[in-house]
Amino acid sequence: RFIFKNPKDLLSLYNALNDTDYTDVSDLTVTTLDDIVYMSYKNDISFILGSEMSLFEHQSTFNPNMPLRGLFYFSSLYKKYVAENNIDIYSSKRAQIPIPRYIIFYNGRQEMPERCTLRLSDAFSKVCDTTEDKTSQFIFQPAMEITAHMININIGNNAELMKKCRLLYDYAAFIGLIRDYVSQENDINTAVTLAINQAISHNILKEVLSVHIAEVRDMILTEYNEEQHIKNEKNISYDDGFNDGKIEAIKNMIKLNVPKDKILECYSEAEYNAAIKDDRN
Repeated sequence: RFIFKNPKDLLSLYNALNDTDYTDVSDLTVTTLDDIVYMSYKNDISFILGSEMSLFEHQSTFNPNMPLRGLFYFSSLYKKYVAENNIDIYSSKRAQIPIPRYIIFYNGRQEMPERCTLRLSDAFSKVCDTTEDKTSQFIFQPAMEITAHMININIGNNAELMKKCRLLYDYAAFIGLIRDYVSQENDINTAVTLAINQAISHNILKEVLSVHIAEVRDMILTEYNEEQHIKNEKNISYDDGFNDGKIEAIKNMIKLNVPKDKILECYSEAEYNAAIKDDRN
């Protein structure tokens, strides 16, 4: 979102995806929702160009629920479009709205194909077979579908696209450098500094990093710290649950008059004492 905030760069990405050659940034209307948040996620970039409303999302982990999230995003985007264009949805005249296009740029560690399609219907609680209403002769199908096209932008994938849009390639290369240095260095600050320095020296995102180095550092460190916090909280929850389970098991063994020495063959003295104390409480 930060890298493609410039309409000129966003236009170059659109051109690379669609084999078009738009040059006038005034043809592009950015519609990114800055004030709409769903489950702590904002939509990354959305814009209207010609007859299309495009939503570009980035994912560093595979998320099969992107079509469902897209449903919420597009709903908000169309509400905004209808209001801004004074469209009367109660009119007898059919409203004209832009065609939705949903692209997900993926650069997670999980192996994924170069391109794949995610559909909202994959999330439906059961397979929907078309059924025929014998009285009306109509074929009934699910009322809606959202289609998201996921593009793998890890280095080595979609070479033609990356060649057409150098900024997209640089972004993927930079993230690769960050991951390499984080895996090599104990200190995250050192890792980020080394990755940024190497990127600049190799002309990777040089213009962006040279001007916004402090901002980019803060974004990377914030995201890394959030990921670590979530991971730590999960570990703590697991450990707490695991320890609670052991205490309950020891308490049950005591109630069944299992000798202490037999219990200590399976659990530690500290765990045994914790169970005794918890039972008294």
